[in-house]
Amino acid sequence: MARYVVGDVQGCWDSLEALVAQMPIHPRRDQLWLVGDLINRGPKSLKTLRRLQHAGRNVVCVLGNHDLHLLALAAGVRRAQPLDTLHEVLRAPDRNDLIDWLRRRPLAHADGNVLMVHAGLLPHWTLHKTLALANAVSARLKSAHWREFLHEMVNGGRPHWADGLAGQKRMRAALSVFTRLRYFTAGGIPEFKTKVAPEQAAGLTPWFEMPNRKTEKQTVIFGHWSTLGLMVRPNLIGLDAGCVWGRQLAGIRLEDRRLYLQSSLEGAGEED
Repeated sequence: MARYVVGDVQGCWDSLEALVAQMPIHPRRDQLWLVGDLINRGPKSLKTLRRLQHAGRNVVCVLGNHDLHLLALAAGVRRAQPLDTLHEVLRAPDRNDLIDWLRRRPLAHADGNVLMVHAGLLPHWTLHKTLALANAVSARLKSAHWREFLHEMVNGGRPHWADGLAGQKRMRAALSVFTRLRYFTAGGIPEFKTKVAPEQAAGLTPWFEMPNRKTEKQTVIFGHWSTLGLMVRPNLIGLDAGCVWGRQLAGIRLEDRRLYLQSSLEGAGEED
């Protein structure tokens, strides 16, 4: 079995289809992993969701911040943003089926010594703790009360992790780390707003360069960071190559680290 991992698609279905065509994926034996942000900003969010929904068990997707944004819109707890391209999904006759499929995607996926999340991890989280937190949040998203849960996540105030946190505050802080984290401040506080590349972020440290990170021995795969771009290190793989912004969609085969790159077929949007 081979595992092929693809970066942030964001509704760029044509680019994803072209990239997958480059990959010698055996439909029954191999797996296709996606690092989240399956939708939004690109032109074919509805088609992307429909195709992935019916792709079968060999496709593994984790949730990204744009995917959660759609869930919050569907739950009626957040307003649409000017650059959203989600109206077709929200008006589709199969909307409820698509939303139900999406909210059942995990926040973290582990296979052996490989761990995939959308954005980042706190340095003191072990693999075991990461999966426990991800599963706890996912259980709430899968429940019948997922709308109320998302209301708390969206309107619960500024996220700040502390080991003593409990209940909704703990869930909200964990969810923000999984889907939005890029940097830490000099004081070791997670910083969720800065999007520039590390060389432009004075006084901030990328999450993966924090000292004593407990997941250093795992191969961690992530997306979410188009200004960082494609990054492949021995135990770290960043796959957001900015497809929706007119650059590339990136993929990698984990077994031999072969890279697959597809120039964006959707054209450049206004990067944020």
